[in-house]
Amino acid sequence: MHNRENRSLERLVKQNRFKNMGEFHKEWTEAGVKASRATTHRRVKEFGYSCHIPLVKPLLNHRQCQRRLTWAKEKKKWTVAQWSKVLFSDESKFCISFGNQGPRFWRKGGEAHSPSCLKSSVKFPQSVMIWGAMAPQWSTVFLETKVIAPVYQEILVHLLPSADQLFNDADLIFQQDLAPVHTVKSTKTW
Repeated sequence: MHNRENRSLERLVKQNRFKNMGEFHKEWTEAGVKASRATTHRRVKEFGYSCHIPLVKPLLNHRQCQRRLTWAKEKKKWTVAQWSKVLFSDESKFCISFGNQGPRFWRKGGEAHSPSCLKSSVKFPQSVMIWGAMAPQWSTVFLETKVIAPVYQEILVHLLPSADQLFNDADLIFQQDLAPVHTVKSTKTW
């Protein structure tokens, strides 16, 4: 491989640190370089670059993981009939811009705060909260901008009578996670 070709690849990485390896490889080979994707990746590593993603806090702590594992072990031998009485509920926030983790970027050691490795972002990106419930042969989804305890309780006001009808007043199990709106005192009291 010629030094000129290597310099052109390094220039590509320096110009836009937020591209992925596939984009670097495509641009490099479109410039006339004959190289495999593995070669492109190896060269970028040889230049001293490594791919980084922003740090993300863990979703669950140790105690929460233990509680979920215990719950799963208790239900390990449940029958289809037992599971058919469970109404699962959960919610998730979806960022409309670039997602919750932010983009990956390439940098060399010691460049963490270099201006070329920083990208402006929106402090509070536009997002939508989706809440849903599902059971055998039935599901429902509600869209809200933000689910707070009073909103969650209002959802339950509309959900539970329908669930009672659907399950024919059987011993319904309403399964939710440990989200703060589920565990707050006002929701527990409700």
